[in-house]
Amino acid sequence: MLHATTDFPDGTTRYTAGWRSVAASLSDLAAVGAAPTAAVAAYADTAFDADALADFVGGAQAVCESVNAEYVGGDLDSHTEFTVATTAIGDVDGAVDRAGATPGDRVVVTGAFGRSAAALRCFERDEVERANDLFQFPPRIDAGRALAGSATAMMDSSDGLARSLHQLADASDCGFAIDRDAVPVADALDEVANDAADRWEAAVHFGEDFELVATVPASVLDDVRAATPVSVTEIGRAVDAVEGVTVGGEALADRGYTHG
Repeated sequence: MLHATTDFPDGTTRYTAGWRSVAASLSDLAAVGAAPTAAVAAYADTAFDADALADFVGGAQAVCESVNAEYVGGDLDSHTEFTVATTAIGDVDGAVDRAGATPGDRVVVTGAFGRSAAALRCFERDEVERANDLFQFPPRIDAGRALAGSATAMMDSSDGLARSLHQLADASDCGFAIDRDAVPVADALDEVANDAADRWEAAVHFGEDFELVATVPASVLDDVRAATPVSVTEIGRAVDAVEGVTVGGEALADRGYTHG
């Protein structure tokens, strides 16, 4: 469920809202290695505008088409603010969960981090065209399908890379040693970050990037990279639980996006 006050900054088009809302649910399918079939949305607003609703449906349809799924409809209702709830369904043989990482596995991620943080700053600067483009993130369906055959644990990074690592560690009863310099950062964030500390905070703790975070056996890392249609970066390794989640040898704070 996404709300105007917490998820759609001023300047967000309804097309972008349709894309992003449905893409968030499609990302949940990517995180378990599923192939999406269809998506629905419940759309609520203070009043109904035909053009706005058509734009929303256009965005929802477009993101579904991008992953060979279909937007099949939903529901309309009135509400005190623009609010959307989405669901996506798909098929999977042997879903990947969060509980299979073991010490020695390599930690890998798709894409780069900080895209949504950069988008928010573009909205704040009234660079709405650029911001909307960044907000229309690609669900990593193909990557999830490619990783599913080898990943021991996997999830998406909607709550932020740091929090995702802690969630995977807790589910798998292990720790992670992360190489700070290996974490890929979106070029868009480099354009708006104030300094190195701000860049790191936005990339790792802000969240809402919807990349995949997975663990794979070291022996198949090269095969995984070759089979995955987007960039896959090794950022660390799984270690014993007693070592916790660290970056550069220091504890990585369990801090990220808070749903509200």
